[in-house]
Amino acid sequence: MSNSTHRVQGLNNDEVAADWPAITDREITWLRERFPQLGEASQVLWHSPRPMSAAAIVQSERGRVFVKRHHGSVRSAAGLTEEHRLLQHLAAQGVPVVEVLHDRDGATAVEHEGWTYELHTVGRGQDIYRDAPSWTLLTDTAQAREAGRMLARLHRASASYHAPQRSTHLLVARDDLLRAADPVAAIHAGLGDRPGLAAYLARQDWQADLQRAVLPWHAGLAERLQAEPRLWAHNDWHVSNLLWRQDGDTSVVETVLDVGLASPTSALFDLATAIERNAVAWLALESGEAAVRVDIALALLAGYREIVPLSAERVHLLADLLPVVQLDFALSEVEYFEGVTHSPANADVAYHTFLLGHADWFSTPAGQGLLKALHAAA
Repeated sequence: MSNSTHRVQGLNNDEVAADWPAITDREITWLRERFPQLGEASQVLWHSPRPMSAAAIVQSERGRVFVKRHHGSVRSAAGLTEEHRLLQHLAAQGVPVVEVLHDRDGATAVEHEGWTYELHTVGRGQDIYRDAPSWTLLTDTAQAREAGRMLARLHRASASYHAPQRSTHLLVARDDLLRAADPVAAIHAGLGDRPGLAAYLARQDWQADLQRAVLPWHAGLAERLQAEPRLWAHNDWHVSNLLWRQDGDTSVVETVLDVGLASPTSALFDLATAIERNAVAWLALESGEAAVRVDIALALLAGYREIVPLSAERVHLLADLLPVVQLDFALSEVEYFEGVTHSPANADVAYHTFLLGHADWFSTPAGQGLLKALHAAA
């Protein structure tokens, strides 16, 4: 399934052959018949280096359009529409998100030859983190504070949005297992519908692994999360998904990108994910204390609390979520790499490094320092 000519970001912050081929002129020609926004003449200006789908910016005489293509086994048109409804709601509430484009029949996602396509406007603002993987540090505390404020604005807007749970587990961030009193039993119960995950876990002593690395952090969370309302959240709040503009000496978020991981989780889950994504250099843990930016974590939290107050109790819960916030999504990545791209090496990274390794890191002095700082901020 690998495409040797198109290169993307690998799991180790390296450059690797893409699993999915780059979007071609032939595909753009077909899409022009469905989406008049592409105009008569179109040229691909840029191919995204993100690894789990293919995307491009296309220039036509009518302007620039962002085209994204998913394998049909990962996203159906109906599955993408779940994301698009959220984007449309956020836009109506004043959150600066990209506009989803409709085809000639009013659809926002179309299927063709085993692929699923969506088209968006190109967001306003500067993409200063375009090539930054989701596991690289944010180093500007002022930008972190602004990112926290915008996340709080998004949560205020999404509080009035109500829709069922996502129709897929694949590459969606959920908190089902965090809310489960018995995560092991919950995983067992779902394996019949997730053959890729079942095949991978059959080769692991996964119950013992979870008992050692994850379940000690999970103890008591399910009961505490009962009071935390479900909220459709972004679930991938890294600065590479934000576009910026300068307002004097201040960097301001001008556009929010990519709700592909969105689902009904909670505000605290989303904020914990933002801290994990932006404040810890997961690809450079060997640097010890330098791998974590406590000031970035605290700036995200402080910015968020400027817009949405958080009680001390909820900030303590936020800190306690951090070591296991990756649980559902890590298993989703395992399922994707095992069952879709058939890459056991990448599935191993998702399982051993992401799922277990992230939880283990919070027992190190650096991880404990981050947790203590967040608890102190309560």
